[in-house]
Amino acid sequence: MLLRDRVLAKLAEQGDAPDDCRLVEEVLGIRGATPALARKLIAQALVIEDRRDTWTRTGEQICEAAPAAPGIYVMRDAAGVALYVGKAVNLRRRLRTHFAARRWKALSPEMSRIATAEWTVVGSELEALLCEAEAIAALRPIVNVQIGPPAVSPAIPRRLVRDVIVLLPSVDAECVEIVTARADGPHERRRTRRDGAELSTHVKSIVGFFRRRDDDANRMQTPELAPLVFSWLAHRGEKISRLHPGDLPNGAPRAKALRERLHALLRDERLFHERLEQC
Repeated sequence: MLLRDRVLAKLAEQGDAPDDCRLVEEVLGIRGATPALARKLIAQALVIEDRRDTWTRTGEQICEAAPAAPGIYVMRDAAGVALYVGKAVNLRRRLRTHFAARRWKALSPEMSRIATAEWTVVGSELEALLCEAEAIAALRPIVNVQIGPPAVSPAIPRRLVRDVIVLLPSVDAECVEIVTARADGPHERRRTRRDGAELSTHVKSIVGFFRRRDDDANRMQTPELAPLVFSWLAHRGEKISRLHPGDLPNGAPRAKALRERLHALLRDERLFHERLEQC
């Protein structure tokens, strides 16, 4: 007998005044549940059991199509509503954990409604962190725990909380991802060719990013994720190449110096094999 059928049978036995806590103990083997939790568990047993086969087939299709590459993913229901956003070093492997058979018993009703998944492949862990946070802020998925903007942890050395330009691998082998982060919170991401063909345009944009101080309206629309950059640099990104704009000359020579130093980094074969820090 399916779990749903056992719950329905017990509800029929109890009549018009069911004892939810007793039912949960007898059918699910969970003792001491509060009335609110008992009602939620009963609702899950009645609703999601019907979707198990559909959920399993959906998972098989999603996992078969997913690449074995790093990136972020968005799970949606049949109406296109974003349910969950996550990141992974290996998208296929991570998605398989979502649809593992053992997950069904503890699955939330919302996650049982997964109908499709989409993903974006990225070139690095930091890019995945930023893309995930940006997607959560934009989509407000109903299963993710919605929290405020990240803050700089007291454990991060203050010397690391400064304007920085970080160079990361790109999914395009001919390019580099450039992450810029300001000490006051904002960040930007851009992709540029390693041959320097687009560098002048990007340098102008980067100089402008560090020069301006965004107004309150603009800052409310864009999540300020620089603390994620500083935290990553302090730990897993300790050996990644970076450049500090504060070390460049002030005034007109700044753009020229920045272009020269970025150009040298982009052409260096050691760029992603050891830390290169232009100062």
